[in-house]
Amino acid sequence: MDILGRKLKHIDACLSDEVRYQTVTTGLEALKWPYRALPEQNLEEVSLRTEFLGRPLAAPVVIGAMTGGAERAARINRNLAEAAQRLGLGMMLGSQRVMLERPEAAASFRVREVAPDILLIGNLGAAQLLRGYGEREIVRAIETVGADALAIHTNPLQEALQPGGDTRFRGIVARLEAVVPRVPYPLLLKEVGHGLSGAVARAVERVPFAALDVAGAGGTSWARVEDLVAHGRVTRPDLAEIGIPTAQALREVRAARPDLPLVASGGITSGLEAAKCLGLGAQVVAVARPLLKPALESADAVVAVLERLIHELRVALFVAGLPDVDAARGMLEEA
Repeated sequence: MDILGRKLKHIDACLSDEVRYQTVTTGLEALKWPYRALPEQNLEEVSLRTEFLGRPLAAPVVIGAMTGGAERAARINRNLAEAAQRLGLGMMLGSQRVMLERPEAAASFRVREVAPDILLIGNLGAAQLLRGYGEREIVRAIETVGADALAIHTNPLQEALQPGGDTRFRGIVARLEAVVPRVPYPLLLKEVGHGLSGAVARAVERVPFAALDVAGAGGTSWARVEDLVAHGRVTRPDLAEIGIPTAQALREVRAARPDLPLVASGGITSGLEAAKCLGLGAQVVAVARPLLKPALESADAVVAVLERLIHELRVALFVAGLPDVDAARGMLEEA
């Protein structure tokens, strides 16, 4: 199966609940959120405004990485980007490897026409840095789409379960140390949904990443996605459940690298979950799969989902007596 065909199969698979973790949860459900019956503030006064990678956001929310490459992916990305523009949020693109290898696919990633003002984050795989990619390809991925930054994703479990996947990771930290400092744009390190650990965060201490996206377990298992794409069913359910729950990943990475901004992603579906991630020290949260089906429909449908999540986040801060997102950050780290 060629890379474009696989991208389309990924979309189809991610529309099914079969791709969700079955036995692992995010761990956020175990966290108690504070409640103050006399909050001494008005709901509409709670400020969600923040900043990430030097760019202002109307709320601490980024649309997570999803797709790109095919015409269907282009529609998804445009609807997501238009929604981000209307709401003042950020957006991360899906892996851009396909557009570097197939230049005609670049159009599916170009969203600046509908989203000229958003924080736009590109995306390439870490494994590709060991197969010839370097700062030139990273800069090209950023500048071709007018992005502000780029996430380098690492996904060994997904690659191991993908037929022909890139499973050569030996020397990856040294390669990151060599390449990242030469790129004149902010770069992030992210998982794809199986979680970053504190050990990994410490391993890249000498790499000047601008932020880390923990992408914890509990939402979409990309190991399950690859199994479904390859076999039409999940044939390795035990391997597909491997991962570090989002709450645990946040705690570990925050403890290991208190100096770096964190993105919380992996199974975030509500404003209360987003609030809990802020409470664990995240700078912003990223939401992906809950927006996929709406993005196939329209930008309005995406906006509706995000507006609900943002309202829930504001309510969570309101009833906890918190005036803004800064007051929420880190408040649950000892919980």
